[in-house]
Amino acid sequence: MVNITHKHNTLRKAIAQATLQVSLPATITAIRARQVPKGDVLEFSRAAGLLAIKKTSDVIPDCHPLPVEYACISHEIEDQCIRIQVEVHTIYRTGVEVEAMHGAAITALTMYDMLKPIDPQVSIGEIKLLEKKGGKSDYADKLPSLLCAVIVCSDSIAAGKKQDAAGKAIVQQLEQQHLETATYEIIPDDLETIRQKALALKAAGYQLVIFCGGTGLSPRDVTPEAIAPLLDRPVPGIMEAARQYGRERTPYSMLSRGVAGFSGNMLVLTLPGSTKGATESMQALFPHLLHIFKVAKGARHDVAQ
Repeated sequence: MVNITHKHNTLRKAIAQATLQVSLPATITAIRARQVPKGDVLEFSRAAGLLAIKKTSDVIPDCHPLPVEYACISHEIEDQCIRIQVEVHTIYRTGVEVEAMHGAAITALTMYDMLKPIDPQVSIGEIKLLEKKGGKSDYADKLPSLLCAVIVCSDSIAAGKKQDAAGKAIVQQLEQQHLETATYEIIPDDLETIRQKALALKAAGYQLVIFCGGTGLSPRDVTPEAIAPLLDRPVPGIMEAARQYGRERTPYSMLSRGVAGFSGNMLVLTLPGSTKGATESMQALFPHLLHIFKVAKGARHDVAQ
């Protein structure tokens, strides 16, 4: 099965459709009058479709078991064609397109089974997905290129005693969002150095700056103290989301003290210095975070540079 542990729980919806064609007007009459010998075709097929939705992962090998929060199956009769529409909702890491299509298929097949004794020419037509919502693409805002910087705060890396991996992981994650890192630097864990670097990037017109490291609880972890006073509009929910995402993977994420917000028109993030922590934080925040620039463009046009 595909690994979906890095994905987010979001409200996901899918609508699928199947068509069933009968050959006799009398078949439609029998369906409407509930006079089909095997029973009420619409209600029986609806029940079968609901069961199919719930059992999708049991019969489709690569489908993940997921909570079905809502399911609705409806029939529309037009002449000798019956359109079956299936809508499924979940709050989970993966979508419900296959569940909706499986429900539509089994609803149609149940109708076929019940109708074939009275209409040997009944046939199942196209089964297709009509709509899906709630996946990653729904939250990916198309933006002009942003001027980005990644700054690694580490005494040992700045002194050449260690190699940086976390900062490079952040750069790679930005590339996946089609964002180019114009500046990548390594500086010591020094409050004034971090502060001056942030101010210099702000003056240079950078729009997204990510500081990596110095967000923990050791004596030299001073990145939050350096950055927080520079934020004229903090956005607490950003790092709350990153910590919550991390908490689902390790309880130690609660110890991160990262802060985030705007300094003028520059969005500043302070991420953990470990490669795992930095990568997971990026996964938690992107691409959803990019929506902030669309909002800020209208809300912050009067903020002084």
